[in-house]
Amino acid sequence: MGRAYQNRKESMAKTADAKTKVYSKFAREIYVTAKSGGTDPSGNLALRGLLERAKKSQVPAHVIDKALDKAKGGGGEDFSVARYEGFGPGNCIVIVECLTDNANRTIADVRNCFTKTKSKMGTPGSVSHMFDHCAILAFPHGDEDAVLEALMMADVDVTDIENEDGQITVFTPHTDYAKARQALTDNFGELDFAMDEIQFLPQTHTAIAGDDIALFEKFTDMLNELDDVQNIYHNAEY
Repeated sequence: MGRAYQNRKESMAKTADAKTKVYSKFAREIYVTAKSGGTDPSGNLALRGLLERAKKSQVPAHVIDKALDKAKGGGGEDFSVARYEGFGPGNCIVIVECLTDNANRTIADVRNCFTKTKSKMGTPGSVSHMFDHCAILAFPHGDEDAVLEALMMADVDVTDIENEDGQITVFTPHTDYAKARQALTDNFGELDFAMDEIQFLPQTHTAIAGDDIALFEKFTDMLNELDDVQNIYHNAEY
């Protein structure tokens, strides 16, 4: 029904460095997701999927519990989503997704990463139209038709579905994430999701070579050093 998942996942370019940085990013996202949608995973499917991903990434239980306890308290930081777009080394396209409690600080820090690597920060919408903003749910299952029928009966807009070596991968618009996840668990019980995320997937790819490779790696390293940066999406291919 579309491009192979194996090829696609090369472009699922969330980048991260040291484990402690990963833990910090998960903690902040868990706090924000729980504070906005409730701390009960059974009633907050976004939180449920996030907690499962955190555990698979070996985030310690005390990190998760601390973030949830903080969200239950009702006070604390007031984070908001900030998304920046632009052109990275070799003219690849980039989306930088942040959670920030100080938008002025965050945009200045992100702009500095662009400037110091000969990249160009764009205006909102300058490159995001070249990405698909979609939910991706991958899980072991042998019957693609049954999965597709269950999703269609739940009025989920399935943009793609793939079956590779007994693993089904479903792609839907990001707005259908909760509906798709609920339909799958309602029909097939508890599933062991290999992927349960909302991503920006590039529609095309840009090959980078030579000095641009080192510059691109410097660019992503600088972004990953920023506490506010959660995810980096790009279409660069070496």
